[in-house]
Amino acid sequence: MVVNLPTELLRSFAAIVDAGSMQRATERVYVTQSALSLQMKRLEDLVQTALFKRDGRKLTLTPAGQSMLTHAREILAANDRAVTALSGDVLAGPARIGFVQDFAETLLSGVLAGFTRLNPETQLQVRVGNSTELLDLMQADEMDVLLCMGARDDPAAVRTAPMRWLGNENLVRQEVLPLAVLERPCRFRDAALAALEQAGRPYRIVLETPSLAALRAAVNSGLGLTCRTTHFIDTAIAYQEALPALPQVAYVRHIRASPHPTIRRLADLVLAGALEL
Repeated sequence: MVVNLPTELLRSFAAIVDAGSMQRATERVYVTQSALSLQMKRLEDLVQTALFKRDGRKLTLTPAGQSMLTHAREILAANDRAVTALSGDVLAGPARIGFVQDFAETLLSGVLAGFTRLNPETQLQVRVGNSTELLDLMQADEMDVLLCMGARDDPAAVRTAPMRWLGNENLVRQEVLPLAVLERPCRFRDAALAALEQAGRPYRIVLETPSLAALRAAVNSGLGLTCRTTHFIDTAIAYQEALPALPQVAYVRHIRASPHPTIRRLADLVLAGALEL
């Protein structure tokens, strides 16, 4: 017998995964936490398998839940495309999105290409800049969706990642540590310098640039060490213990208040892309 999966259950399921908890998901689907629990029990009954496992207060997906999430997103995207096509609910004006440089290369070629395929009638305006600049633009109502860097306790954080020392391990042995950094303002620069100063480790800045591509080239060429996440470069130095510990950084997504459905779909794709980095 064919089982029909109600879209309201799938939407609630995806919201719980994206929000990280049922409590936070209530702000997205506008039902109570107890109602969400009942919806998830009903969905698990329909598919006859557990979708979540609980670790204390934290919910994580089972292997079946991971598979369901992929199908749920596909079903919801198809549903939303059909509704948009039949209702004429087309965004008037461009979709304005901002990234910090760390995400631009990956998400420009992935998330935005997928969004364009699903929403061919929508023009995209993309801004790449530092987090402070992008947040100022959002505050001025000049951005619809942002993906930037923030503190790990930022309420808009969608995931966290450890900062790492990156570069040629031979540079660690130098008496004065050579650093390659981005221009201010830069959360990674501030964290690296603060950690070295607190540890009393001498350093000198051998390269300062506004360009992430130039920074990557400097690190790859062995000019200096830098501080980023491993998303920036795939080779971390071998002797992390020889350098002071670094904090974690959050990937932070912001979306404008009361977004158009098209903007909401873009924000959801950005979120999915950030979680896969």
